[in-house]
Amino acid sequence: MKGPAIRQPLSLAIGLWCLLLLAVAASRAQDAESKVTPQLPEATQVPATGNDVSAGDASGNSEAVSSATADRNYVLGPEDVIDIEVFDIPELKRSVRVAADGLISVPLIGRVQAAGLTAEQLREELAEKWGENYLQEPQVTIFVKEFKAKPVSVIGAVEKPGLYPLSGRRSLIEMLSMAEGLGKKNTSPAGRTVLVTRQSGFKDLRPVDGMHVKSANQIEIDLNRLLNTRDEALNIEIKPLDIISVSRADVVYVIGAVNRPGGFVLEDRPSVTVFQAIAMANGCTGSAAKASARIVRKSEDGSQEEIPINLGKIMKGKAKDQTLAANDILWVPESKGKFVGRTAGQTGMAALMGWLIWVH
Repeated sequence: MKGPAIRQPLSLAIGLWCLLLLAVAASRAQDAESKVTPQLPEATQVPATGNDVSAGDASGNSEAVSSATADRNYVLGPEDVIDIEVFDIPELKRSVRVAADGLISVPLIGRVQAAGLTAEQLREELAEKWGENYLQEPQVTIFVKEFKAKPVSVIGAVEKPGLYPLSGRRSLIEMLSMAEGLGKKNTSPAGRTVLVTRQSGFKDLRPVDGMHVKSANQIEIDLNRLLNTRDEALNIEIKPLDIISVSRADVVYVIGAVNRPGGFVLEDRPSVTVFQAIAMANGCTGSAAKASARIVRKSEDGSQEEIPINLGKIMKGKAKDQTLAANDILWVPESKGKFVGRTAGQTGMAALMGWLIWVH
């Protein structure tokens, strides 16, 4: 009689204990489930995949160029194109262009100021406005699709001059690379300098060797020093709306009684001598009137000056070699028929001068 009486309370206690454990486990599971919330990605500015105004001449060739990854601090401006999305609400998805007044049109809200804000600031602005009256904690994403607001002009002796988007921090060398580098010898060879013009000026810039401040808003940088030494002080940061102009290589011209008349690029040299120019032209012909050679030089006021030289004495080392500046013409006349030769030479010079005027 005692055995069953003892087992009944014990079984009841065990049963109650099991029920208690199950209740506690269920309660914990419910609490854990209630704490789980979907983790949505924070909206950030991401690489653009759209096309932009690009290379061609600076007046507006529109070949497509892919933009680089956008800087988080990139400030939106007119003509930029942005994609707007709200999580789980496809009806609000839009691709909009920032208007000239800096505004964009957004569903339910209307016109909103976008210019002057970063993508993150605009995201917060839209989330706040949608959250005021229409949506509960909207998850907004802003994607900069095309960077067109703040281009940089790259002109002069580069392979692809044109307008390039400044989607983030870019150095001078990076911008030259975007223009596919300096002009080649068979196209438009680059000279010795690059000019950077900035509307707001270079107030905080400290000049260094290889840099010359031409005016408050323009500096000149030695290209050879920039590219060969990779001096960070010369590789300046480029700002929106800067104009980068790579100088074209200087040329001297040798015409008349020489074996290879034509224009010769100075490349990285500021000048050449008469003797060097004759060597470039593969020497004089047998009929050259060396004593009657002339340097034809155009002055800054447009007037033309002729400097007589005795090429024979220079080549024999009996007279001082003369220096030819950029765009000088060394004319070596023919010795046979002085009048005819001079007329022919003058005709050749006139034709060459006309060609030079047309080119420049």
